[in-house]
Amino acid sequence: MKALLLALVATAAAAQPRCDKPVYLTFDTGHMGVAPLIAETLKRHGAKATFFLASEPTKTGGTTLDDVWAPWWRERAAEGHDFGAHTWDHDVFLADLPDADGRVTRFRFRTQAGVNPPVVRELSAAQYCASLKKVGERFTAMTGRPLGPIFRAPAGRTSAALLDAARACGFTHVGWSRAGFLGDELSSAAHPNAQLLEKALRDIRPGDILMAHLGIWERQDPWAPAVLEPLLAGLAQRGLCFAPLREHPRYAPLFAPRPKKP
Repeated sequence: MKALLLALVATAAAAQPRCDKPVYLTFDTGHMGVAPLIAETLKRHGAKATFFLASEPTKTGGTTLDDVWAPWWRERAAEGHDFGAHTWDHDVFLADLPDADGRVTRFRFRTQAGVNPPVVRELSAAQYCASLKKVGERFTAMTGRPLGPIFRAPAGRTSAALLDAARACGFTHVGWSRAGFLGDELSSAAHPNAQLLEKALRDIRPGDILMAHLGIWERQDPWAPAVLEPLLAGLAQRGLCFAPLREHPRYAPLFAPRPKKP
């Protein structure tokens, strides 16, 4: 059975010389327990993805951006994937905090990553930008390459003022398509893998941005590779292919080389 599946995967990959019906796989960091399996699955399918990085706790007692995981990120960069920020501390936006004049230069967040207890705190626009840039600095230190000019707010929660603050320091937000919510952070009991796979294969269309994680602490039945493997094979059979966000028409201009100043 496994040999047959691998043969189907190879056939599907060979049948996709051009990516003319792309979907855009994206992964936010998590406990990293399934990260090696996800990387192997992407490689088998010749699928490019985009990863959004935060410094989160891992199952091995470290963090997603520590020296233990640096080689893993370096390998993914060498494979041609894309990378963006997910805030350094995994700050989930809660509210704008306008000043007496109605200007918004401060925000309230719930800082919550993995098994760490949540903490509610305030950050200025400058501090939020520093959080995004810190991810880029660490990514470059690990891989020797620059981070992409994109970010994803944890839980996808933003405001117009927060997006403006991020744009001011070079980061454009990337959400996900409605059908692209792959459900790996939902309860296994209420949303079993078979149900998530069926929904994704039914609803995903060309151009959709898909979102999953590199491991969710609360999910008892891991989503990857149980769903990821047949999802990639099934979408490829429908003629879809897997591209990084630098090829998305909305984000491609952000990745284009800027002309050098005379």
